[in-house]
Amino acid sequence: MSYSNVRLVPPFQRSPSRVAIRAVSSYEADVEAVVMETLQELRPPVCGKSVLIKPNFVEPDIGGVINTHPIVIRAAREAFLRLGAKSVIIAEGPGHERDTEGILEVLQLKDYIGPLDRSFTDLNTDEVSQVPTRTKASKLKSLFLSKTVLGADFVVSMPKMKTHHWVGVTLALKNMFGIVPGNCYGWPKNVLHWAGLSESILDINSTVRPDFAIVDGIVGMEGNGPIQGTPKASCVIVAGDDPVAVDATCARIMGLVPERIDYLKRAALLLGHMEENKIEQLGETIGSVCRPFEILPEFQSLRA
Repeated sequence: MSYSNVRLVPPFQRSPSRVAIRAVSSYEADVEAVVMETLQELRPPVCGKSVLIKPNFVEPDIGGVINTHPIVIRAAREAFLRLGAKSVIIAEGPGHERDTEGILEVLQLKDYIGPLDRSFTDLNTDEVSQVPTRTKASKLKSLFLSKTVLGADFVVSMPKMKTHHWVGVTLALKNMFGIVPGNCYGWPKNVLHWAGLSESILDINSTVRPDFAIVDGIVGMEGNGPIQGTPKASCVIVAGDDPVAVDATCARIMGLVPERIDYLKRAALLLGHMEENKIEQLGETIGSVCRPFEILPEFQSLRA
């Protein structure tokens, strides 16, 4: 994916989206096999391409509840390589913590994927280019974005399934905040908050729309997320090539109505499908894996 090739397509002009829900009992299960089987079914076009995996790393977390689990990251990297990707790099710009190396040490990421010098890029300190936003939804008319992200052929958003104390939920679309460098926008990306969170989510994703999303819902977070909530075992991995459809599916698994989530409503106008009849569900049914998440009082209206 290159910036110049991003197209904003109204949902009525898009073909139905395919989203896979896979049951995974724990991180001790054969996660690599599940992810590989899922990608073989969805067939993302990665052969010969440079793939960038963008996980959700926020701050050091010994409990493994805040950040995308390295087992899922390793599984995705190995699957993309087996599908013929030219290269796979992991890249993230943590929003709360300036010491990215400290987060990686606590995560023990190198124990799962090997040396990080060539396989990980800190997007908070990467070289940047200034590009105009595609939707002009927020007060920001342009964005400074990582050259590593802009140069990747195929961008994969890999969030943790969590609630969020400002926008309700944080999934594949909200996860893209991490491509905006802290060196330019501060910690926790304060400029984006001041410009409007829902609007900034739309501007970022319309400018660099993820080509694919894989959500770590094996153990997520409910309540006062994204960092102060409590563990929630949904025991699923959710994946697809439409980040709006993936997020809408995750919201339904969480017992929430995606049409009531402001930024998802905005994104569904241009970036993908939110309606159930426009999403072909593969694997498990939503009903079989739905485990309603606790949410803060101000977001009770999001409940199904």
